[in-house]
Amino acid sequence: MSSPKAPEATVKQSSLRRVVTASMAGTVVEWYEFFLYATAATLVFNLIMFPPSDDPYAPIIQAFVTYAVGFVARPLGGIVFGHFGDKYGRKKLLQVAIILVGVATFLMGCLPTFAQIGYWAPALLVLLRFAQGFAVGGEWGGGVLLVAEHSPNRTRGFWSSFPQAAVPIGNLIATVVLLVLSSTLSQEAFLAWGWRVGFWLSVVIVAIGYYVRTRVTDAPIFLEAQRQAEEQKIQRYGVLEVIKRYPRGVITAMGLRFAENIMYYLVVTFSIVYLRTALEMDVALILSWLVIAHIVHMIVIPAIGALADRIGRKPVYFIGTVLAAAWGFVAFPMFDTRSPGVIILAICLGLMIHAFMYAPQPAIMSEMFPTRMRYSGVSLGYQVTSIVAGSLAPIIATALLSSTGSYVPVALYLAIAAGVTLIAVISMRETKGSSLHDLDRLDDERMAAETVPARA
Repeated sequence: MSSPKAPEATVKQSSLRRVVTASMAGTVVEWYEFFLYATAATLVFNLIMFPPSDDPYAPIIQAFVTYAVGFVARPLGGIVFGHFGDKYGRKKLLQVAIILVGVATFLMGCLPTFAQIGYWAPALLVLLRFAQGFAVGGEWGGGVLLVAEHSPNRTRGFWSSFPQAAVPIGNLIATVVLLVLSSTLSQEAFLAWGWRVGFWLSVVIVAIGYYVRTRVTDAPIFLEAQRQAEEQKIQRYGVLEVIKRYPRGVITAMGLRFAENIMYYLVVTFSIVYLRTALEMDVALILSWLVIAHIVHMIVIPAIGALADRIGRKPVYFIGTVLAAAWGFVAFPMFDTRSPGVIILAICLGLMIHAFMYAPQPAIMSEMFPTRMRYSGVSLGYQVTSIVAGSLAPIIATALLSSTGSYVPVALYLAIAAGVTLIAVISMRETKGSSLHDLDRLDDERMAAETVPARA
C-alpha cells in the first residue's frame, strides 16, 4: 500500500521545488535591478544625474525622489498585473514583468548624464524608473502566489518564504557587482562608464530568469478557479472587487507592511547615506559589509518562515515588530563606533529583525483572499503601502539627519512606524495551517447567499 504513495509524494515535492526555483529566479532578477538602482542612487546618480550643489545631502535627496517614483508605480503595476493575473494566470503575467523590468534597467545603463543633456537626464531616469517600478509591482504578488498556491497547508509559511529570500539574493548580486566595479576602477572611470556595466548585465540575468519560469505551470487551485469562473461566467475579480469584498484583509495587509517596508530601506539604503556622508567611511567597505548582511538575511528568512508554521503567524510578526521599534536606538550608536565588526553586527541585526516580519508575509496575505482575487488582494495590500513607507523612508531619514544632525529623530520615525504595524498584528486573524480550498468554499457560499436574495 505504501509503495504507490511514495513516488507520488516525491513527484509533488519535486514539482514544488521546481516552482520555488522558478519563482526565486525571477524574483532575483527583478530585485537585482530594483536594488541596483537603489545603491546607484546613493553612489552615482546623485553625482552625475543632477545639478551640483554645495549641500552634500541635496543631490542625495533628489536621487531618492527619483527612487521613490518606482514605489509610486508599484501599486499601479500591482493593480494591472493583479487584475490580469487573476484572469489569465500568474505565470503569463510574470513573464511579461521580467521582460519589462529588464528592458527598463538596460536602458538606464545607456542614459547620458546631466553634464551632457541637462535636465533631460533626470527626466529620462524618472521615466525608466517608473517602468521598472510598474513591473516590480506586478512581480511580487505573482511570484509568491506561484509558490503559496502550490504549497501544503502545514508548510506554506516555509515554502512561500523562499521568494522573499530571493530579494536579498538580488540585492546581494547588485551590491557585489557595484562593489567589484567601484573597487577595480578609478573613481573617474567608475562614474564615467563603470556603473553602466551593472545595468547592462541585466540582459543575461533576465534571459536566465525568463527561461526558468517557462518550466512551471499555475497551481491546480488556480486552474480550478479559472475553469469554474469560465463555466459560471463569473467576472468578479480585480482591485475593486477585492476592496468591496475583503476590505479588512487589504487594510490589515497594508498595516503589516508599513514598518517592515520602512525598516528595510533604512537598513539597506539609508545606512549607506549615514555611514558614507555623516561618518565619511569608505564606499567599498560599506558595500562589503552589506554583502555579509544580505547573506545573513537570505539564510534567516526560510528559517523564520518555518517558525511561522510551527508557532503561528502572529507571534512571529509580533516579535519582529517590537524589536523593530528598538533597532534604531541601538544600531546608530553602534554605527558611531566606526568599528567594522560592530557596524556589521548592527546591519545584520536589522535584517534579522526585518525577517521576522518579511518571511511570513506571503503566507499571511495568501490566506486572506480567495483564489479568484488573490493576486489583486496581495498586490494591493503589499504595494500601495510602499508609496508612504519604503519610498519616503530614505528621503525622510536623510532630511531628518540633515536638519537635526542627529540619528534620534530617525530612530523615533521607525519606532512610530512599528507602532502602526503593531496595531495590525494585534487585529489580524491567526491563519496558520488554514486551507486555501476552504477559503474558496466560504467565498463561494458568500456569493451564493448574495445571489439568491438578488434573484428573489
